[in-house]
This record gives sequence, structure tokens and C-alpha cells, in this order.
Amino acid sequence: MRSSNHLIGMVNFLTFLLSIPILGGGIWLSSRANSTDCLRFLQWPLIVIGISIMVVSLAGFAGACYRNKFLMWLYLVAMLLIIAALIGFIIFAYAVTDKGSGRAVLNRGYLDYYLQDYSGWLKDRVSDDGYWGKISSCIRDSGACRKIGRNFNGVPESADMFFQRSLSPVESGCCKPPSDCGYAYGNETFWTQGGGLVGANPDCMLWNNEQSMLCYQCSACKAGVLGSLKKSWRKVSVINIVVLIILVIFYVIAYAAYRNVKRIDNDEPAGEARMTKSHPSHFHL
Repeated sequence: MRSSNHLIGMVNFLTFLLSIPILGGGIWLSSRANSTDCLRFLQWPLIVIGISIMVVSLAGFAGACYRNKFLMWLYLVAMLLIIAALIGFIIFAYAVTDKGSGRAVLNRGYLDYYLQDYSGWLKDRVSDDGYWGKISSCIRDSGACRKIGRNFNGVPESADMFFQRSLSPVESGCCKPPSDCGYAYGNETFWTQGGGLVGANPDCMLWNNEQSMLCYQCSACKAGVLGSLKKSWRKVSVINIVVLIILVIFYVIAYAAYRNVKRIDNDEPAGEARMTKSHPSHFHL
């Protein structure tokens, strides 16, 4: 029984450590929600799951230390629910970011983003006028477009240099007009119509060189936010999948050890079992 308790305690300790990357992923999404992605509800499920794993692991660790079968049972039940919640979050993250990506542009290092390439719940959420007002204000206040400018020894970036840059989805969608509009490059956030006709893309008429306007009301900007969210969620989901696999393995080990503890308890004489419970031994790693 002692070895089974040691095993359960070790598994709980390792599970506690596994909560750190999940919590870290939620905090990372939270930091991006305040600067780049500007969608402030996506990080909370991960943060809640990470904290829950920490708390449940500590309960299971205490149960292993003091041979408290109720805490061990509580750990197994709660962890099963957490694993189910994590699976649900991963499926949700992939489902809402399944469609849509940037389009390659001839002789350009960056991609252009179009709202019609995306669909589903997340698109509707971002495109909602009331919600988009908050997102666009967040992007404007974050200075994402202001930071796009580059100088080399005091000389502004040329058009050829800018066209070969790899822009983030938000920078491409919100800080410049779509490439099919035919605007001529002035600097990173200043573009003129040039001698050609403005393209048929409705965003062409929404572009404004005023730094507080730019393309913040363009569909391309909304698509850029969706593209940025997709990248962020996919990065976090890869970590979550790895953690989930390890969690399931640890859960199976802990469940087998718990069954072994119950079996040994049932085989012990009643007097010995009572003595063990009245004088619990401490767990040592």
C-alpha cells in the first residue's frame, strides 16, 4: 500500500507541474488579448482549467500523503472532468479556427486577408458591429500600426523593401489597404491612389491615411484579427494536446494505483486498517 501511495503522490506532483504550461498558455493569450488579438474572453477557459488542475493535484497529493481515500477518489473524479473539459476546449479551438487563411500576393512577402474566406461562430463574433468597435479601438490603442514603420540609418523604408516584408495578419489587414486596391506606396501607413483606378474591393473606399482611421473599419482588418487568432489558438492547442496525452497517461496510472490501495485495504485485518488510519504516515518523495 505504501508504494501505491507513493506512486499516486508522484503522479499528482507531476500533474501539478503539467498545469503550468496550460496556465502559461492562458496567460500568453491574455497578453495578446491586450495587445494583438484584442479578444478578451478566449484565455479564461485555459486559465480556469490550469488553476483547476493545480488545486485538484494538491488535493490528490494530500490524499496520498495521509492515505485519505476520499481525497484520492475526489482527485480521480475531478481530474476526469478536467480532462473532458480540456478535450472540449481543444475541439472547440480547432472547430472555430478551421476555415480561413491569408492569400498569397504576387511579388509580396506578406499575405492579404479577406473576410469571406472565414466562416462560423468566431467570424460572426468578430464581425459584430458592437464587438468590432471594442476590438478596433484595442488595435488602435495598442499601436500595432504605429510600430510597423522602419528606418535604416534615418532613411525610411522603400516600397521594394516593404513589399518583401512578412507582416502579421493584423498589420497586413489593418495598417495598409488591400493589394488589389492598386494604391501607391508612400510609407508603411500612407498610401495614395496613384494613376490607376481604385479596385472593386469595398475596403478600397474605406482606407484613410488618417492614422486614427487607416483600415480599422475594413473587412480586411477583421479578417486579419481572425488570422491572428487562428495562429494563437493553434499554437496553444498543440501544447494542450501534448499535455492532454500526458494527463491521460497519469490518470490511468493513478486510477490503477488507487484500485490497488482499495484492494490492499480490503485484504487487511480490521485492527490493522484502523491503526493505519489513526496513525497516518507522511509521504516522502
